[in-house]
Parts: sequence; structure tokens; C-alpha cells
Amino acid sequence: MSATAASVIGLAAAPALAAANWTVKPGGAVTGTAGKTVVTDATKGVPVTCTSSVIKGTLKKGIGTLTSLAFNGCNASVFTVAATITGKMPLNATAYNATTKVASMTITKIHGTISVAAINCKATIDGTGGAAHNGMVKATFTNGTNTLKVSAKGGNLHIYNPSSGCSGIVSNKDAVNFTGSYKFSPKQTVTSP
Repeated sequence: MSATAASVIGLAAAPALAAANWTVKPGGAVTGTAGKTVVTDATKGVPVTCTSSVIKGTLKKGIGTLTSLAFNGCNASVFTVAATITGKMPLNATAYNATTKVASMTITKIHGTISVAAINCKATIDGTGGAAHNGMVKATFTNGTNTLKVSAKGGNLHIYNPSSGCSGIVSNKDAVNFTGSYKFSPKQTVTSP
């Protein structure tokens, strides 16, 4: 076996080995509910404030998968904005601070849509392309508060393929992010040796 092939195999195996070190209790089906959630077109500096947001998914050894992310009561100026993200979005743990009991995480494979019905504006949210299905955000999970907090920094979300009704509001490839603190039900504990 060549050194290159060995390196590739080693890299492919690393995530699986890392996942085996994580423990989630009790795991299973979970719902995360956040209060005020802000989605921001970072390129234009335009925030959309939502009254709440809900994520749903399943947690297990290796952390888990989110299946939906809904933003509720979202308004930008005089417009009501709808945003929905569905599909399998892995929730990955990347580091653990045993002192603070906080796990660093990412949510990956994010792909969804935003729309403003009043002006017939529709667009896609994704990572490196409108059909890439590789959108990513960084987050932390704190055991003490049972809360997954999504960060505005470190992600790669962008807006793609805005319809003509979006002209002047959002543009193709605008960087976008969102922040929210999701309290899980049932309560979860995430640890790693």
C-alpha cells in the first residue's frame, strides 16, 4: 500500500474513531426551541428578527442528525419573511471542554429556502452553491444549560438564485448567518473522554 493510499484511509477513518468517543444521554428524538432568533444578510448588514425557532432531530452516539429547522414570526422592516430548512443535517461534535462541560459542534449539509410572499421574493440558502447541500454553521452545546447555541461566525451560508422580486433586498452569493439558543427537550448531556 502506498503512503498516499494509507494517508487517505487514515483520514477517512478518523471521523468514525472520533465519533466513537462521544456519549449522548439519553439521546433519541429531540426538539430544540429558541426564543429570539436573528437571520442576517451579512453582506448587506440586514437582520431579520424571528420571534422563535425550532429544530428537530435524533441524537445518538456520534451525536446525531437534525431533520428540520423552522424560523417563526420573522420580520424585516415591513416584510414578513418565511424560512424553512429540511433534510438530514448532521450535528457533529468537534471538541469538548471537560472543565466547562461545553462541546464545540457544527451543523452541516444545510440547504433551505427563504421567501417574502408580499413581493414574490424567493431564494435558496446553502454553502458553496445553490445545490451543493453543504451549508455549515458552528455551535456549542452547554450541558449545564442544556442549550445548543448557534454562532454567527465560522459558517459558510450564502444566498443563491434570488428571484426578481428580491431585487434590492438580497443578492446572489450574499453571505448569511443566524444566531439562536436552542434548549433541548428532553434534556441531553453530551460528553467525551
